[in-house]
Amino acid sequence: MKVEKLISSTQNPLAKKVLALKDKSRERKKTGLFVVEGHREIEMAQKGSYHFEVLLHVPEITSFSIQRFLENQPETEVVQLSKTVYEKIAHRGSTEGVLAICKAKEHGLAQIKLQSNPLILVAEAPEKPGNIGALLRTADAANLDAVLIANPKSDLYNPNSIRSSVGCLFTTQVGIGTSEEIIQFLKQREIKIKCAALSASKTYTESDFTQPTAIVVGTESTGLSDEWLKNSDENLIIPMRGQIDSMNVSVSAAILIFEAGRQRGF
Repeated sequence: MKVEKLISSTQNPLAKKVLALKDKSRERKKTGLFVVEGHREIEMAQKGSYHFEVLLHVPEITSFSIQRFLENQPETEVVQLSKTVYEKIAHRGSTEGVLAICKAKEHGLAQIKLQSNPLILVAEAPEKPGNIGALLRTADAANLDAVLIANPKSDLYNPNSIRSSVGCLFTTQVGIGTSEEIIQFLKQREIKIKCAALSASKTYTESDFTQPTAIVVGTESTGLSDEWLKNSDENLIIPMRGQIDSMNVSVSAAILIFEAGRQRGF
């Protein structure tokens, strides 16, 4: 292994680069890079065939196996951080002591590969990175074919998206496009569009999810746009027993997804 350089000041250009990528969506978009932090997330990014540029670690506080990592990513530069610098640039309050700079993937709809009889989640205009991460975590748990994000208002590689997805961003096919593009994508493949909506809806347990299906969810504040409702094959509602008429979007999506899974026998 090459002798690793040590960064002991936050004024170091690489430390500044990590901070900029972590804090600024504009920097992530300009460079096509992002920061991933933590043992599990880095391992899942490896499984997802992400390209790593730099791995940064604090030897005295991490149990992450650098040698095993390099067996799969031999070209990655490895850099040591002082504990003080790590505490300044890390996103988490925990002390796993390892983070990396990775290359983002392309997420155009053309990249999406579907099996026969796919089950897909579509999220329109998600705003909160935490919700995106929770949706991706649910998608991984149900082994969905893909998650499609229409008109996103938040950066897919925001640290909070990665953290709340617990690395499932890296194990799930994600496509990004406009609502019009995604609707066309689904219709061309004869995938039924089933929208979570309050009007002209049937109870979700009455719906047949055994055919190629896209479950579409909107924001908690405004729901789905008219564009989706006009193109919906079926609107679905989750009956509420209390005073509130909606739930967190990730919770609603999970209920619909796992009903579909139940019907499909998984």
